[in-house]
Amino acid sequence: MTATEAIAVLKRGDAAPLDFVDAAIARIEEVEPDINALPIRFFEEARKAAKAFPSQQHAGADRPGWLAGLPVAVKDYNDVAGQVTTYGSPIFAENKAKASDFTVQTLEESGGIPMAKSNVPEIAGANTFNPVFGATRNPWDLRMTVGGSSGGSAAALAAGEAWLATGNDLGGSLRIPASYCGIVGMRPSVGRVPRGAGLLPFDPLWVEGPMARNVADAALMLDSLAHAHPRDPLSFPAPATPFVEAVRTPKAPRRVAFTPDLNLSQVDPEVADICRTGTQAFVQAGADVEEACPDFSGGLEAFQTLRAVLVASLRGDLLETDRDRVAPEIIWNIEKGQNITADEVLRAERVRAAIFHNVAAFFETFDLLACPTVAVPPYPVEQRFPTHIGGEELTSYIDWMFLTFVITLTGCPAISIPCGTTRSGLPVGLQLIGKPKGDFDLLSAAQVLETELGLAARMPIRPRK
Repeated sequence: MTATEAIAVLKRGDAAPLDFVDAAIARIEEVEPDINALPIRFFEEARKAAKAFPSQQHAGADRPGWLAGLPVAVKDYNDVAGQVTTYGSPIFAENKAKASDFTVQTLEESGGIPMAKSNVPEIAGANTFNPVFGATRNPWDLRMTVGGSSGGSAAALAAGEAWLATGNDLGGSLRIPASYCGIVGMRPSVGRVPRGAGLLPFDPLWVEGPMARNVADAALMLDSLAHAHPRDPLSFPAPATPFVEAVRTPKAPRRVAFTPDLNLSQVDPEVADICRTGTQAFVQAGADVEEACPDFSGGLEAFQTLRAVLVASLRGDLLETDRDRVAPEIIWNIEKGQNITADEVLRAERVRAAIFHNVAAFFETFDLLACPTVAVPPYPVEQRFPTHIGGEELTSYIDWMFLTFVITLTGCPAISIPCGTTRSGLPVGLQLIGKPKGDFDLLSAAQVLETELGLAARMPIRPRK
């Protein structure tokens, strides 16, 4: 069942929330030994919540995004009251949350039941392994990575352990695992989903967003999350028309631009070809597709600077208290942020402003920008991160993520949907970028393409050795 189908069953009363909790538990116990996606499990608490779940006369039952008692997976960067939030770090292995964060509170108020937490990289990163719980393996090929940092959530969805899962995205943490696991991950507009008090309140880089097995389920989950919160100054009210309406009556964009590389760096040729072919499916829906791209000059360096400042702001104290327990990549990123000069920050802000205006002007001509989600296909899970794309050597552990992190600078909504597989059978995601605050139209376009490609029915899958 899709999440949409499951919630319809729950709303009709044809099954109870406990039935779905028990079904998810059975699936988790079956596949977890292979993939290690949900290492933190609180099944009895979920069963208790399901048994106590109110009837369909509940006051919120008719609200957009009502989840009706559906169990959900929560990323281990989000707090669930009474459960540990480890961030994948031994420093926080016993860190038990006193209260749920805003994202989880909102899901619970929308009728969701948290039942497990999904594995993450240590502190941050794009390969989901850590010294607390080990590595999460890709259900499509257990030798491969799921990406990160929302890798556990993506793997759990792909393997049928959950219908919906939370994710968050700084440089691609929703979109990269979605691509690598053949599911849907959406980075909403900045402020669309309120963020927790543990983050910098005025930071525009980090967002929370939905992960699901198809576009309709992602739209449903976005409805369950989107609202204004007094503790998040960037958040704004949910739209008058629910996001699920975007997928019920989807409209094809008129003009779609495709770029294989944002004119910035190398992309694996097979990935580029799969995504170019996938984008052409818009033509069958009546859209014009052409190769074009706004100017993202300077975006690589600007994001590296701003990300480093953010990581140092959030986690810089760890180098004073627990340096010997911090991953080398995180040490590098914190120290980079601590040593950034004022001139570098000013230059990065000027570049970010220029990129935004370039993109906004580009969208006066085009309705949608499409490009690969990730420059390389899934790589072996034992490899910490890619070091080359083709013959080009990369200079840092996040260089290969440029297709997602440069889009982060724009603040525009972006979604990764499956568009094909490599010759070796590994999924490839296509990243669709919408106009500023154009989440509704982006979901509509994504639904059109998903229908044309016909790949959503492949989910979920059994882990493949």
